[in-house]
Amino acid sequence: MNNLSKKIFYPIVSVLSILIGFYPATYFFLEKTFGLLGTKPPELLDNQIWNTSFYGHIILGGLALLIGWVQFSEKLRVKNIALHRKIGKVYMISVLISGICGIYIGFHATGGSFSAAGFISLGIVWLYTTVQGFFSARKGNIAKHQQMMIYSYAACFAAVTLRIWLPILVISMGDFIAAYKVVAWLCWVPNLFVAYLLTRRQQATTS
Repeated sequence: MNNLSKKIFYPIVSVLSILIGFYPATYFFLEKTFGLLGTKPPELLDNQIWNTSFYGHIILGGLALLIGWVQFSEKLRVKNIALHRKIGKVYMISVLISGICGIYIGFHATGGSFSAAGFISLGIVWLYTTVQGFFSARKGNIAKHQQMMIYSYAACFAAVTLRIWLPILVISMGDFIAAYKVVAWLCWVPNLFVAYLLTRRQQATTS
């Protein structure tokens, strides 16, 4: 990624991440029918395990989104590697809890098995890439660590791209459930393709 791309791409990602990172707070001030909760049956909303998983997913997922983009700052890594590592540990713990919770609530996704498969797959990819990134750093394989964390944050950024794609799909398809089935995959698969392009360019510049 050239300097011009960084100057445009990085601020956009950071602003969107901050905005959506704080989004889960709205669930504490509005009725239980707010947002996606309005599509859930009453018995599920009264289920303590589901509720704990839902709020664990959105709160810690929001935290991961809020702090994850900071880790791609070269200035931070060069000037304060200790802070970079501390933020990285918080990010990983947040992903582990949010990802596991996300996989559980994925089984109850609006739209049935097709949506469920999309969100469960996202949770698995998010967990796998984050864990791989962590252990790569521990082994001193910084190149692989950076690549895996790009994939990890691309999966994390699905929280943003879902909220961009969903209204577009609802308007174009005229059906929320149908749109939600599509967005369960569309919110993250293209993100991984972008991550692939970024890691390929990174490999090319370092080889």
